[in-house]
Amino acid sequence: MSETPELNLPAYFSYYKSPVKVVSTPEGGLAAWRLSPDTGGWEPATEIVDEILFARGGEISSLTVEQFVQRTESHRGRYLGGTGPIFALYETVQAIEAAAAAEGRRLTTREIAMITGIRRKTFVMFEEELQRSGDPAADPSPAVV
Repeated sequence: MSETPELNLPAYFSYYKSPVKVVSTPEGGLAAWRLSPDTGGWEPATEIVDEILFARGGEISSLTVEQFVQRTESHRGRYLGGTGPIFALYETVQAIEAAAAAEGRRLTTREIAMITGIRRKTFVMFEEELQRSGDPAADPSPAVV
């Protein structure tokens, strides 16, 4: 007989390198949302909840809120293109990372702090835009400090 693991919601995961959030539904159930690499929005993924909750290592892992925000924005910045303030900030992060790579060095503490702050800001901006466009899973609150 297996026991259901203790789960504080919302909960955040990496599922085969893709950010996933598990949230409670108004009916008292669970819903999972997986980041869409095509739109940056959230796709229903409730069918993977059991796999996530009962996984033991491998390609599925728990994330802290901060890890979830950073991973989500890393994906959006890497896979999406566009114009406007969010994409200008993604380009800023890419330029910082490219400069360090070109110089053959790791990011400095200051650069890491800048990237972390920019990604928190773009997370809120992107999620607010998703809310305006009707994405039912959009939620800027994880990045609001």
